[in-house]
Amino acid sequence: MQGDLDNLGRTLAGLGVVLLVVGGLLVAGGRLGLGRLPGDLSWEGPGWAVRFPIVTCIVVSVVLTVLFQVLARLRGP
Repeated sequence: MQGDLDNLGRTLAGLGVVLLVVGGLLVAGGRLGLGRLPGDLSWEGPGWAVRFPIVTCIVVSVVLTVLFQVLARLRGP
């Protein structure tokens, strides 16, 4: 029973750290202009707005791909 609570506590603490990191990255990304890059499409009208952050998605995808490739090479075969 005690082991189950330890695992639950570690899981919740890990999720809290992940949420903190993701939140920080979102705040930093907003300040860096992600979502408003040239090539991101947006249309606005009275009472509505549609946004397609195509270039932002490509940039985030490339950065994550490079990061995961580097981490995979550091782990080794």
